[in-house]
Amino acid sequence: MVRILNLNNPRLAQAFVDYMATQGFTLTIKLESQEVQLWLEDESRLEEAEKQVALFVRDPLHPRYQEASWKTGKAQPHLKMSHTPFLKSLRSRAGPLTIGMIVLCLAVFILQQMVGDELVMSWLAWPDSSRVFQVWRWFTPALMNFSFVALLINLAWWWYLASQIEMHLGSGKLFTVTLISALISGWGQSMVSGVWFGGLSGVVYALMGYAWLTGQLKPESRLYVPGGLLVISLIFMFIGYATGGAAVANAAHAFGLGLGLVMAFVDTRSPRKKRK
Repeated sequence: MVRILNLNNPRLAQAFVDYMATQGFTLTIKLESQEVQLWLEDESRLEEAEKQVALFVRDPLHPRYQEASWKTGKAQPHLKMSHTPFLKSLRSRAGPLTIGMIVLCLAVFILQQMVGDELVMSWLAWPDSSRVFQVWRWFTPALMNFSFVALLINLAWWWYLASQIEMHLGSGKLFTVTLISALISGWGQSMVSGVWFGGLSGVVYALMGYAWLTGQLKPESRLYVPGGLLVISLIFMFIGYATGGAAVANAAHAFGLGLGLVMAFVDTRSPRKKRK
């Protein structure tokens, strides 16, 4: 089996399963926390299924899907439900780079609690003019988080976004987006607040912009970020600017989001390689 689509709306997922059943496709639905995953049983028909997915993503409310549900009812011969334990779901969806970043951030946070934020920042903070050749500093601020709540929020977003990119586009693409966004969002924040900052949120905003726009412009990529989550994140960023919250890395968010959108636009405009 191969996963072809993630949705957060079970009713739309059921309608698509019913429609695909009328086209001769057998799909399996897996419920993962709040997400619905659709898996294709016959991998030899993946290319055909991806075309159907692209049509569905562009217009999920098209009458053809609702009509299929009316015609097939619950489509029991075609629908298989399975539940996966939460921890197993985390492991199954997260590739080595996704897990590696989580481990690194957790390790750095534990070190911060043991020796203090200032000492860790003296090792990992953005370089000032006397430390520009300490190359690791251009990227390591993304590993530091200064509260347990911020750590949990950032890692939850990282897992949700990075796992999609790594699974569907590969570890190399995730590594590239992560590395460049850590550099650019960190540089943008340093222009505003100086070198004493840290957090994974700039990278998270870059991944969010990248995954959302790639999913919109290239549905066959199978990346999916609900528009509502993007709007909430934008509202949070604008509130940070309006209140002038010093504890919020607003510049990193803006630079990260902008970079993610630009990278997605460039990648989706690249010539597609012909299938052999």
